[in-house]
Parts: sequence; C-alpha cells; structure tokens
Amino acid sequence: MKLDLTNIEQMFPADFSEEESAKAKTVFLKKLSESAHKFYNGKIQTAPKAGIYGFNWFNVWYTPGVSQVSTTIRDDESTSFELSNRGNTVAIVSDSTRVLGDGDVGPSGGLGVMEGKAFLMKYLGGVDAVPLCVNSRNREGKNDPDKIIEFVKMIEPSFGAINLEDISQPNCYKVLDTLREECQIPVWHDDAQGTASVTLAGLLSALKITGRDIGATKIVLLGAGASNSTIARILMLKGANPDKMIIFDSKGSLHKNRMDVKADLRYYRKWELCLATNPHQIEGIETALKDADVLIALSQPGPDTIKPEWIQSMKDKSIVFACANPVPEIYPYKAKEAGAFIIATGRGDFPNQVNNSLGFPAILKGALLVRARKITDEMAIVAAEALSEYAVKRGLRQDYIIPTMDEIEVFPVVAAAVAMQAIKQGVARMEIDYDTILQTVKKDINNARRMTNVLMDSEVIKTPPEKMLNDAMAYAIKTIRG
Repeated sequence: MKLDLTNIEQMFPADFSEEESAKAKTVFLKKLSESAHKFYNGKIQTAPKAGIYGFNWFNVWYTPGVSQVSTTIRDDESTSFELSNRGNTVAIVSDSTRVLGDGDVGPSGGLGVMEGKAFLMKYLGGVDAVPLCVNSRNREGKNDPDKIIEFVKMIEPSFGAINLEDISQPNCYKVLDTLREECQIPVWHDDAQGTASVTLAGLLSALKITGRDIGATKIVLLGAGASNSTIARILMLKGANPDKMIIFDSKGSLHKNRMDVKADLRYYRKWELCLATNPHQIEGIETALKDADVLIALSQPGPDTIKPEWIQSMKDKSIVFACANPVPEIYPYKAKEAGAFIIATGRGDFPNQVNNSLGFPAILKGALLVRARKITDEMAIVAAEALSEYAVKRGLRQDYIIPTMDEIEVFPVVAAAVAMQAIKQGVARMEIDYDTILQTVKKDINNARRMTNVLMDSEVIKTPPEKMLNDAMAYAIKTIRG
C-alpha cells in the first residue's frame, strides 16, 4: 500500500457497497490520524528563520545585540512588525468547547485541531501560527467568555492577528464582537466568518451552474450555531432575500415569535435572524424544504440527519450543502439518489469540499500583509468571490464548484483580493499594490512548501511506515464487516 491517499475508495474490498465504503473511509481516516499523530508527536514545530554563521551570531540574535531591537520597539511599537515575526504570526485561540462534531473535548482536547489549523496556515498561506488552547472555566465550572476576551487582550502585543476557533455559542458571539472592536489587530472567528466565506463561494458557483439569482433563491439553513448564523448574515449582505430564508435550530425554525431566543440576551445574533427571516413563520423542516432551491446544513453529524424525502421535495436542480464534520448530515450518494443536483460536504474525500481551509490561510495572509486592524464582512465576501471566480475560470461542473486545496495558485489571489478590500475600507495600516501582494504570498507559500519538502527529503521529517496505513485499513474493514 502506498502512502498516497488520493483514491481511498480503491483500497477497500471490491464488494463494498457505497454505504460501506463511505463509513469505512471515516473509520480509516480517524484511525490513521490517531496513529500518525502518535508517530510524529503532533504535527507542528518551531524552526529558526535566521541563519547561524559562526558562534558570535548568537550574540546578534540574543544578548547583547538584541537590546537594540527591544529599545527600538519600546520607542515605536509599530516596528515590532518589522523587527520580529509578529507581522506574520497568528494566535489560534480556543476553549475547545465546540470541536468539529465532538463538542466540548476539554481545553487540551482541541490541540489536534488547532495544530491542524497552524499546519494549514503555514503550508497554504505562508503564515506562522501558534495553537493556544485555554481553560476558560470560572469558579462555578462554567465557560466564561470574559476570560477569553481578557486572555486575547493580554497576548495581543505578540501577534499580528487572532484566529478564534471552536468556541461554543453564545460565548463565541460576545468574544468575537468585543475583540473585533477593542483590539488593534484582526480578530477572526473561523467557524463563523471563515465558514461563511467558503460557503458563499461554493453557493455563488452553484447558483451560476443552475442559473439562479441569489435574490430570488429560497434558502433553508439547518443549524443555527455560529457557522450558519454568520452564513445567513453574509448571504443577506451579498443579496439573499431574508423573506426567502428559513433557519432551523434544535428547537425549530427561527422567527419573530421565538420568545425563548429573545429572552436570552446572550443569543442576540440569533435573535437578529429571528426578526429578519421567515416572515411567514413556517415551522417544520419538511414544509420549509418544499420547493426550496438550497439547503445549507451545518448541524448534527449524520449520515441520517437529513432525510432523502426532504431533498425529494426540493425544486429541480436543488443545491445541498451537508457540511457537518466528521460525517456529513447525508452522504453525497444518498443526496444524489434523492434528486440533489449539486451536493457539497466539508470533507476532502468527497467532491465539492466546502471547507474553511480554502479561506483562512489566504484571508489572514492578506490582512497581515497590509497590517489590517480588522477583517470585515466585506473582506470575507471578496474572498468568496475570488474563490468562485477562480473556479469559474477553471470550468464549473456539478462536482467542481470551488477550488481544491491542492490548487495552490488560488491562495495568493484570495489574499490579494482581501488586502485590496482592507485598503479600500480604510482598515489597513499599509497600502501595497495588488501585484506586490500576489508575488509576496506566492513566495511565502513556495518557501513553506520547499521547507517541508527539504525536511521530508532529508528524513528530518520521517516517513511513516506503510504498516500504519495497512493497520488502519484492516481496522476499518473489520469495523464495517464486524
């Protein structure tokens, strides 16, 4: 068995059904992930970016020479972006209360995901990142958003941007909205703005393929957490009609008579959607989906969260985004059988991966390069437009509505679009032209990839044994076949 995982399905027995193959992939990837993380003891490390050309260079990089750097920054803090790596470093901050489909896994439980974000930022965006999983519990044992806010403010001088991650609602709203206003560097909630940006990108392409106008499109959103709440807001900013939008949380549809939402001021973002959408107060998901054009689900992991009969009642050429992780609300083949014309998930082993990884490395890189003070919703929208336009140029298809992560050329394009929007909106400290941003991002991404390849070729990054893959595959087959 080769280490290349491009065609996982071909590794399973030929008599596996589509359902068995889909389930086996999930089991295989989970088992392999655990083994690979144990083999490497995680997946990121700290490495020097400056050279050592003899013993006395230690005196340049540290004492006594570095004293000049300290006093220069003391006298002009803006020089910290030039004399240190601050301007290219992101803190990934999480209390690990809403990790993928696993919920609250405890502060340390989020390390694997946060290291993964750091890994992708470096390889896809040329950005350095530090995972910081924090214990936000107060004396009563409840997760306190004010503790996260205070923590981020304390570490702000060391970073060029903050990536909030996997913070459960309603705390995530207060944390993001407070820090966006009170910090002088971008604070970005990837589960919210990042998911909204890449979802909009995929939807724009899907609407092009099916000949729909966003303003005339009936959109149903299943799930009303940080992701779908922000997706709804971004879609409306882009032109979606709130009268044609229905959003469901675990208790039913959102509308102006949801007094339970109104009563809890912590859910102010959800209440805003109650007031803006679903004017006819449609209650059931089955009723809402009748003749709907689009279903966007970021809810409970499946594979049976979305029923095939719901999709059957949608309009011709329906668009279904089933983006729960690690298992989509309905498997793509089931959605296709039910009549979905375009189906997307959050997973890279299915076509049309609508995943934050396409957005946050480049969006953060663009914001960093112009030293933006914040990442606005409009910056997220232009990132989505850049992603969709790239896919259009490559040729849209039912199974290609958004670029894939191996199309490395898209990341500089997105970063440059974001940087230009930051300048346009007046939130950038520096004005740099489009081509300079484009070339800088290309160089930084190429350097990150070259460094990884050099470490792999020299066996500093050791090659995992094929037995690891074989054992994971055997485990998956045994799990499915019993």
